[in-house]
This record gives sequence, C-alpha cells and structure tokens, in this order.
Amino acid sequence: MKLHGYPITLNAYESPKVVTNKYFASYCVPDLEKIYFPNSMKPFSGSAPLDSKEFLVDDNRSAVVPRPSATIDNMDFYQNVKGIGSTTGPFSRRPFREAEICSFIKNDNISSKIRRSREAVPRYLTGELWSRGSPYGAQGLQYADIAMKAAEMATSPTSIHGFRIAPIVKIVFLPEEIETQISKIYWYRRFKLPMVQEERLVPSNVRIYFHSDHTLGDDTSWVFDLFEIDTNEKAIRFEINFLKSGMAVLTLFSRSLKNNYNGTHSGLDFYDVWLDKDAVLSPDGTIYWADLEGLEWITVWDKDPANPDAKSPIEEKMEYQIYRCMYEFMYAYEQIEIERCKRFGISTDRKTQFEYLLKEALRDDEVIELEREPDRLDLNIGNILGEEELTKKFTMIDW
Repeated sequence: MKLHGYPITLNAYESPKVVTNKYFASYCVPDLEKIYFPNSMKPFSGSAPLDSKEFLVDDNRSAVVPRPSATIDNMDFYQNVKGIGSTTGPFSRRPFREAEICSFIKNDNISSKIRRSREAVPRYLTGELWSRGSPYGAQGLQYADIAMKAAEMATSPTSIHGFRIAPIVKIVFLPEEIETQISKIYWYRRFKLPMVQEERLVPSNVRIYFHSDHTLGDDTSWVFDLFEIDTNEKAIRFEINFLKSGMAVLTLFSRSLKNNYNGTHSGLDFYDVWLDKDAVLSPDGTIYWADLEGLEWITVWDKDPANPDAKSPIEEKMEYQIYRCMYEFMYAYEQIEIERCKRFGISTDRKTQFEYLLKEALRDDEVIELEREPDRLDLNIGNILGEEELTKKFTMIDW
C-alpha cells in the first residue's frame, strides 16, 4: 500500500551515535541510522548530504516514507522520522521567515546561506524548550529514552500483552556542529540536553481524529478506500481488530502490572498523549500507539493508607484509564459501523452488533472477560499477574 500525504524531500547526514532497540539489534537497516533534515537546514551543516529521500509530512515535526520499509508479523511498516523541524514558530501560527531565524544566528556565514535559500516552505529545528523535555521542532534524548524503554518492555516487537505499539527502532543523535547552532535558536528558554531523532516504524499515517490529512473520525469513507475494505466481511474483520486493540488501550495499566511486594503495584499510564491523535491505524483495523514518549511507569498503593476501607487506588486507576480514552474510542467505532452499513447496505441493531463484535474481539484476550447479565454487558478486567483481588468490573452496554 502506498501512503498519501504532502511530499517533502529530506537530506540524509551521518550520525555520530545510534542506539538500537533490542528487538532490532540483528537487523541491518542503514536508512534508519541517518539524520534527516529538510533543505532549509543545509546552512547549519559544514558537510554535504550523503543522499536525499522522499517522505510525506506527518504531523508537525515528523515525516513518513510512502512505501513499506519492513514487514513485522505479516504487516507492512513504514519508516517514520520524528524531529525533522517545524514550519511555524513556537509562539505563532505564521510560517517561519528567514529573517526571524537569522536574528538568533551570530554566525554570518550561516546567516548568509539562510538568506540566500529559496526554500518555498522552510522548516527549522530550534533550541526552544518545549513541552516537558523536548526542543521545539526537534526531539530530546530524555523523551526518546522514555519511548525506547516502553518499546523494549514489549512482549514482542509490537505488543505489550495486546497493547499494540509502533516501535521506535533507533535513537539517532544529531552531529555536534549542527546541534550547537540549533541550540542557539530560542525565544525564552533554552533546551540544554542532547538532541536526537527517533526512527520509528508505523503501519500507516492514518490517525484516529487529529494530526493526519485524512482521519478515521472525519473521513471514514476515504480510509475504507485506502485500506481496500470492499466487502462486508472485510469491514467486520476491521471492526473486530479495532475493538480488540482499542480495548487493550483502555486497559494498559492491567496489561503491564507489576507487584512491588511493598504494598504497591506499578504499571503503564498515559501522560499528555491521547488516542485521537497519538495512535495510528493499520489497514486491518488494529490501533498502534505511536507516541511512546507519553507512556509513563507509575506506582499505586494497593490500599489507601489513610482510608483502607475505601475503593482500591488500583481499581480507581483502572477505571480512570478506561474513561480517559473511552469517548474517542466509541466515537471512532461508531463512524466505522455507520460506513459499513451505508457502504454494504446492511443495517443491524446497534447494541446487538456491538455485543457480537466485542465477543469476537475479546475471545482470547489476556486480561478481559465478558459477562452477560439480563440488563447489561460487563467487562471483567483482570491483570497479567493473575492476582484475583486486583480486578475491575465495568459496564459496556446497558439494556
């Protein structure tokens, strides 16, 4: 499958240091060990590019290749580079202008090259401290390390007990001469830690609702065409995979639970990342979490020390995690089901259809079992440790 999007040419440079995901240590992937910069960043390097490569713009500071780069578990994946620069300033919606960038540069040679540049849409990496640990338009080593640790927690290259991830394969460090100049471009606060790029593998550039030219939530028909969902049977399978992987997103804490044997348990939670914009969709309907830097290891008391008879803090966390992404998840499912019925002329009762699909999706799930009562359908949520006292019941459908 060829991906769609706005094309961008990136120039490849040699990196002084590369860190590799343990799952990919034996793979020879030279294209994933290079630094990629847009043409507007050429003045910052004293050496010529090794070569150039065609990408598609993916969100604000990332790019993805249009054709597959690797196959994992019979699924095509595409090279995705995070940290290629931004086209707009951190405190403006206006495009970057050469004069604005040159106002930060004290090197006359670099400034002259920038002013002579004829790049139609300039894109720059900057040293402005942005978010929690990232330079604006680029990527910081702290965030990349978090993403790598999460990726290496997986039980396979793309799964944490059913929670599917778009794996970070390499952390690629910027050349020192370029990083030194970039770090001087800042408006208020300077990023003072190492800068890197993340080399990731993604199954597509289609997001759930935001940060894509076409998303599942607002262009469902286009997504069906792109993924060649041309029969009702394919649509049903797509829905089942969507629900299976989506339920894993809602129960990530339970799927990563660890007993600390001191009255606490730890597990993965989400920090400043969201299902609607930070996950991508594969052609078979599976949701893959892409922005792994937002997966955070947290520790929770088994019981509230101040109120031991209250609801378990672990149960509270499990419930909160479900509600955090539930609306986006159900909204997207509803769009898929509407498109399936419209496209193939098959109309079914909403709740009956959802129950059937959910049963198929969770048939062999590691954590969730379904329990049907006369007036409702419940999720019985366990955990990968099999600890029966750490469970949660949650109603998915009321009748």
